[in-house]
Amino acid sequence: MITDKSDFIPRVCYEIFVRSFCDSNGDGIGDLNGIYSKLDYLADLGVEALWLTPVHPSPSYHKYDVTNYYEIEPEFGTLDDFRKLLHGAHERGIKIYLDLIINHTSVLHPWFLEATKGPENAYRNFYWWMTQPQIEELGIQERETSDDSQEVYPWHENAGDPEKYYGLFYKGMPDLNYHSEELRGEIEKIIRYWLLDIGVDGFRLDAARHIYPEWEKDRSIEFWQFFSKVIKDTKPDAFTVAEVWAQTEEVAPYFKYLDATFHFDLSFALQRIVAQERDEQIVDKLVASYALFQKYNPLFVDAIMLTNHDQDRVASVFGNNADKIKLAASILLTLPGQPYMYYGEEIGMLGTKPDPYIREPFLWSDEGAETTRWINPQFTTNNTVRPLSEQTKDPSSVFNHYRHLIKLRKSEPALSQIIAPNLFALHLQDDQLLAYVRPHADKSLIVIHNLSQWKKPFYLPEQKADFVHIVFSSHAHDGPELTQMEIHPLSTLVLAASTGR
Repeated sequence: MITDKSDFIPRVCYEIFVRSFCDSNGDGIGDLNGIYSKLDYLADLGVEALWLTPVHPSPSYHKYDVTNYYEIEPEFGTLDDFRKLLHGAHERGIKIYLDLIINHTSVLHPWFLEATKGPENAYRNFYWWMTQPQIEELGIQERETSDDSQEVYPWHENAGDPEKYYGLFYKGMPDLNYHSEELRGEIEKIIRYWLLDIGVDGFRLDAARHIYPEWEKDRSIEFWQFFSKVIKDTKPDAFTVAEVWAQTEEVAPYFKYLDATFHFDLSFALQRIVAQERDEQIVDKLVASYALFQKYNPLFVDAIMLTNHDQDRVASVFGNNADKIKLAASILLTLPGQPYMYYGEEIGMLGTKPDPYIREPFLWSDEGAETTRWINPQFTTNNTVRPLSEQTKDPSSVFNHYRHLIKLRKSEPALSQIIAPNLFALHLQDDQLLAYVRPHADKSLIVIHNLSQWKKPFYLPEQKADFVHIVFSSHAHDGPELTQMEIHPLSTLVLAASTGR
């Protein structure tokens, strides 16, 4: 957990679904050398940290069922390729966070293969095993609900075995049992290997609220206390950002031991207000969540996002409406916190579930030499989304909108503040106007978003009447000062006081 405000926290982060990002060798599959070849692109965009989805060997296309925590998936490259990528990223001031999957393994992991040999096996206690009568006696439901609200059947047969094993997400992903001290010892070795021997900068922690099953979920926080101590003892400046897919009240205690958690409530709220064109007091709710997080960690980091690899792509949520895509980006990148962009959001990639279709290939150019081909894309094609090579040339493109916003966020101290979020609502008496103040000792800013498809007048409070200097506008203006108090449809204004206060 961060204990010093001077610690460097990346201001803009970027999630890469490795299989889909960039193909370096022509086999149609994204790889580590492909990411390496795009480091200059990412640095120019303004990215300061990469979250890589799992890179370990795995039998699945998504790699969330690990078979070896110490190696690299051969489709993606080698450990030497990873070291080259890490070195190249660090040369450009970019940190790398690995997706660490320690809620479960693959059924093909050597630990599980050993565990299936019987109750006396040394690895049996690495996983959860119960007979059907035990399951019924404890009142453990056969049916549970996973993070994405799908019903799952978490107890699975092991042929010829009187006991079933527990795997919340899928029968091919048996959950690990952290009652085992031997297992905890193995996790410590894995953490130290990647932080010290390889040199990664931190971890994205998958399924953090499911480290213990539902019937023992209160113990999950205790596990992260253990995990945090290992991190601190190994590499104190390593960063941890957790997937705690839950409402704010359940998320808050995780800040006691982890640096950041993803703000799912905010993610879905941002999608709703842009899609429905109405605010729902989102800033007031955010401020309330900050107060709750601060009770557990005054230095908490709010990891904010529009979507990730488990959600329908935001551009599809908005029906490929470019103005709404830009507006959502404007809101995200002018709020406090540490924003995470899902690869391709900056070019307006499309996609809805099932999962493979929210993870389609990044469109680099018409020629497509670097574009992966592991899936036949249904949503993001050259007919629906312009490739990056075209968007870079168009000042009005989604890509250039993102690029300008990231530059703005990094250049304005009021916008780039992460720890101790500086935010309060500015109520303009119109629920189609979302407005807030980002106060700062040197230069405070007012941010106004018009969620509607109509030009809107607005009236600033008397004490803010001199905030007429245009710092950023998604719609062209004749000069640097706002002459009429109105905002164009589906657009954003960032204003400073004319005196520079």
